[in-house]
Formats: sequence, C-alpha cells, structure tokens
Amino acid sequence: MTLTLNGVDAPRGPRTVTDRNLTRLAGLEPGTPAHAALRNEIVEDNLNLVAHACNRYTHRVDLREDLRQVAAIGLIKAVDGYRPGHGAAFLSYAIPTIAGELKRYFRDHTWAVHARRGEQELYLRLVRARDDLSARLGREPDFGELAAALGMDEKEVRVGLEVGAALRTDSLDAPLGGNDPTATTGHDLRGAPDPALDLVLNRETLRPLIAELDDRDRRILKLRFWDDLTQAEIGTTLGLSQMHVSRLLTRAFTTLREGMLATT
Repeated sequence: MTLTLNGVDAPRGPRTVTDRNLTRLAGLEPGTPAHAALRNEIVEDNLNLVAHACNRYTHRVDLREDLRQVAAIGLIKAVDGYRPGHGAAFLSYAIPTIAGELKRYFRDHTWAVHARRGEQELYLRLVRARDDLSARLGREPDFGELAAALGMDEKEVRVGLEVGAALRTDSLDAPLGGNDPTATTGHDLRGAPDPALDLVLNRETLRPLIAELDDRDRRILKLRFWDDLTQAEIGTTLGLSQMHVSRLLTRAFTTLREGMLATT
C-alpha cells in the first residue's frame, strides 16, 4: 500500500525502527558523536523516500543527480526538524519537507531566465495537471481540457505554459542538426539586417556634408525634404524657375553623393 502526500507516493507500513530511533535521537545532545551516528543511521534507513520523491522527475535526466542530492538534503532537514510525539508521524512530516526542498530547487536554480515566483508555481501546477490528465486520457490534453480540470481560463493556461520557455535556453552556436558541425545554427535563423541602422549611419555621414553646402542649397534641401514642397513651389518661394531648382537639387545631390563615397 502507498501513501500519497504532495503528489509524491511513499510506502506505508511499520516504521517502528525509525520511530524508535527518532525518539532516541531526541534525547541525545546535538553535535555529539552518538547523535551524529544515530542521525546518519536514520537518514540511511529512509533513503527510499528520496528515491520516491525523485520518481516524478525521471524525465529530467540532466538533473537526476542534483535532484537526488536536493531530496537527500530535504530528508536530513526532516530528521533534524521532526519532534516525536508532536503532531504528525515522521512519514507525514518528511514527505512534504522533501517535496518542498525539490520545489525550491526548481524555483530558484533551474530557470535560465528569471520568472516571478507566482508564474513559476503556476507553470509547475499546470505541468503536474497535464501529466495527470495525460495518464488518464492516454494522450496529452488540449488547453481547454486542462483549463476545465483546473477551473481556470483557457487564456491563463496558455500564458502559464508559455512561461516554461524560460526554463531552458539553447546556445545560438549549437548546430540544429545535432552533432553535425556543418548544420545550420540558431544564428542562421535569427536576426536580419536592420535598415534603420544604415539610415542612422547615412544621416550622421550627411550631417557635416550638408553643413558645407552654401545657404541657398541648404534652404532648397530643407524646403524639399523638410517642408515637402514641390520643385515648382520652391521656385515660387525663392523666385526661381522650376528648371533652375531642379538643376540646383541635382548639383547638391551629386556633391553629397561624392562626399559619402569618399568617406566609405
């Protein structure tokens, strides 16, 4: 028979040896060799709780050893914090303590990009519910089914699961074809030339070149490109013919173009 606490299954049955040792431990002076030896013995006798706590995370092969160590720390904290005769039995105290240690580890150390605590907890809750529904349905549930099971809005479910993108990040230098070093990398698929950067460069290059033009040419350029006047309107404003304005603009453009080419 098993006992489920905080989503973790643990064996239930006689625990007389652990209970007896915990009572003995409470009567020993912390820091003494006798206390340390008995404490270690209790931890070793209950390492099966560590294995059971880690069972639900078997898909995280990359974290297997880290999770075992974190769960073991949780077990040690449970042994140190448990008080025989006060409240629940040791098993009911130890399982939540170990599970809490694992949750804190996932919250604080496994997110590649920072997410708020509430967002992290929502994501983990959604993942647990999705796993449970998948086991019952024999397939992965859709957003609507997951929302109905948790009494949530479907949009909230979508946003909550999207937070999972912050869990891991992939190197842009990693080949997308696995171990093939000639395969396309993330750099090849992300980003593109930004025309705005060329515009900034051209603008800064033109600034001193325009300053070198005479007053009339600078005014014509302002009327054409700042005030958006036609050549005929510029001619009326300056008392020039449209053809004369066209020749002055062409001369100014040539001067500026030659100046830009000379700076590259």
